[in-house]
Amino acid sequence: MTFEWLVALRYLRSPNRPVVLRIVTFLAMVGVAAGVTTLVIALAMNTGFRQAIRDRLLSVTAHVNLKPIGAEGIRDYRALMARLQNTPGVRSIEPAIYDTVLLSSGAHARGIVLKGVDPALELRASEALRHIVGGSSDFGADADGIPSLLVGRILAGDLNISAGDYVTLTSPQGNLTPFGMLPRSRRFRVAGIFDSGFYDYDANWGFVTLASAQGLAGIGDVVSLLEVRVEHMDDAAAIAGQLLQRAGNGFTATTWMDENRALFRALSLEKLVTALFIGLITFVAGLNILVVLTMTVTDRARDIAVLMALGARGRQIRKIFILQGLVVSVAGTAAGLFLGYTFAWIADRWKLIPLNPEVYAIPYVPFHANAPDALWIAAAALAVSLAATILPARSASRILPVEILRFE
Repeated sequence: MTFEWLVALRYLRSPNRPVVLRIVTFLAMVGVAAGVTTLVIALAMNTGFRQAIRDRLLSVTAHVNLKPIGAEGIRDYRALMARLQNTPGVRSIEPAIYDTVLLSSGAHARGIVLKGVDPALELRASEALRHIVGGSSDFGADADGIPSLLVGRILAGDLNISAGDYVTLTSPQGNLTPFGMLPRSRRFRVAGIFDSGFYDYDANWGFVTLASAQGLAGIGDVVSLLEVRVEHMDDAAAIAGQLLQRAGNGFTATTWMDENRALFRALSLEKLVTALFIGLITFVAGLNILVVLTMTVTDRARDIAVLMALGARGRQIRKIFILQGLVVSVAGTAAGLFLGYTFAWIADRWKLIPLNPEVYAIPYVPFHANAPDALWIAAAALAVSLAATILPARSASRILPVEILRFE
């Protein structure tokens, strides 16, 4: 152990220190720990929200949507799918039709988003229909030829619908008659009830086959868009450009990042603001370390003078107090990281903080603490604490032994 370390640790562990100095030292360490703990928890919560919302969105939506320019739809979609399927990075392509319809069941009615899909492709690519909590995911018609419909768990509960019930879907794209435009209605059998885990889908979405959606809308063999899922979600923008080149003119492509840009920008801004404001706690803890070292310099002025009279150099005296502040900072940072990551793990493991899914889209607060955050949090806390040691350390190194020992 070096001379500087020996003296710094003796100052911290000395039983002869004033009680006030001990308390202030302890509070400085607690302040650093509190700042680091709070910052770890806040960033883990923000990262958890971001990842949970992203994962839930991408479990039920495509990475890239290829749409025609105009409202006519895609007529030769099978040939287009075959042409795009071999694009590097593309995992799957599914045709889809979207329509807003009125679902009626007895005395209950609600407007929903109806999605027409190819059942085999949709079940393979999307997770929305993989979690069936009632009935089955069989899209086959019943004995009377009535087509099947899959609805979300929350929608089924609100309208008191069970698997096997019959409902009516009414499309605003109706038939033109001598009496004007009449909405087009068809009966459907509720074949299954799904639970995607995403509130908006479970409360407002329904799935039917492409043919059923085309028939209800009164269109031919046309789809609204092609939904593309890629191997790596971060490559969606680059792959969207390749798809547009292969598709030719008359198409536009949007990625999952484009469609949810406002949401993820808000989460990123919230993470930055949270880090800045909670970082002030660590700054205040750094000021406490400055106070501790200043009080220590005043209390140990005679000891410092003796050391300097015996040959200790100014840089050694500075190092003693820098190491003393560093020990307090490291202890507080280590305690804060342990407490923060422990709380984040427990809260995420046992879902300690519930949420209203109607507001937040997820039923509990997710915490995802990661190693990179720990590294920069520790670096920031140590940097602030180290900066707080500079002034008192310089003050200690400039003590004049002759002035302190003159009357001893």
